[in-house]
Amino acid sequence: MRIALTLALVPVASPDPVLWVSPGVVAREIQDGQVSGTVLEVDLERARVGVLRPPSGVARARVSDMVNGAGAVAGVNGDFFDISERAHPGVPPTFAPDGPEVADGRPVRAAVPDGQRFGPDAPPGTSGTVIGVDRRGVGRVARLALSGTVRTGARTIRLRGLNQFALPVGGVGLYTPAWGPASRARAFCGNDLARNAPCTLDTAAVLVRDGKVAGTADPGGQLPSGTSLLLGREAGAAELRTFRPGQKVRISSALSGSVRFRDALGGLPLLRGGEPLPGLDARFRSPRTAVGLAPDGRRMYVVVLDGRRETGSGETAAGLAAMMLRLGARDAVLLDGGGSSTLAVRMPGKPTATVRNTPSDGHERAVPNGLAIY
Repeated sequence: MRIALTLALVPVASPDPVLWVSPGVVAREIQDGQVSGTVLEVDLERARVGVLRPPSGVARARVSDMVNGAGAVAGVNGDFFDISERAHPGVPPTFAPDGPEVADGRPVRAAVPDGQRFGPDAPPGTSGTVIGVDRRGVGRVARLALSGTVRTGARTIRLRGLNQFALPVGGVGLYTPAWGPASRARAFCGNDLARNAPCTLDTAAVLVRDGKVAGTADPGGQLPSGTSLLLGREAGAAELRTFRPGQKVRISSALSGSVRFRDALGGLPLLRGGEPLPGLDARFRSPRTAVGLAPDGRRMYVVVLDGRRETGSGETAAGLAAMMLRLGARDAVLLDGGGSSTLAVRMPGKPTATVRNTPSDGHERAVPNGLAIY
């Protein structure tokens, strides 16, 4: 069922209903009853989109700081992420995202098992959904899956994780310097169906340097350039325990799908082919962040809605899908919401970006990634 929604546009910071942020980027405020927020319309033929990432050695950062550090004109928070580990005493949260990530054409991470996700459940058949731009700068929504192997001698092991906070039961995962400084202990906790399931003690680690086994333990902390780490649990741990120091190891990994992305990050699909995804929640209102694409992929709509405070009531996932349709989107994804929903914009003539919405925590929440607009 398609829900009609009328959008009333009011000024952002001028007497005109549209504020020109930069060539190809305009901002509009939304006010519809108790729903309020901001829309950025991005002409992808005149503006460029990329992935915001925290500085090296930091697990997460504020959107405004990442926008300023990247020299972007605007940015929005990204994927849902591992924000709390109360179910696993002694295991620190990693603050790593749920879904895949690609930056400058290079795979950064793959998706955690669906049962390990933070945020709403992924609709069936949508695991690994990302939004971003392809090698030509055209906006696309597609799914990415990890493919890769670990080869040593005559043995070949399927790779089932890449820089992700949770590994599949029985799997082996690859961690590179792109993982950052966070603890990797969380990789062994939960299972494919339940995020809060206990951690397994059946684990193993193999440090690889210059194509050879350099150790059989996780050194902890930031991995140096030129090194990688293999972590295994259950059956995967048994495989790794056969590795010996000095043994040659060949590792390959890639994120595969129907689109070759230049930059992309994970999210939950709201619209596909001009239709809302089945089963979207129509009851729970919350601050929301979503990104949609016009049918030709040449225009992007970035939406942040306030809520939980006097600034607005927030919106349901179903209501936000209807809103994205009204804006002109054919495909759209839901990004992290609640206290994470943040839109930062560098206004014309200003040296730095400032937050344009009212974060529901009362201040900016540090997040692990985001979408940058240049």
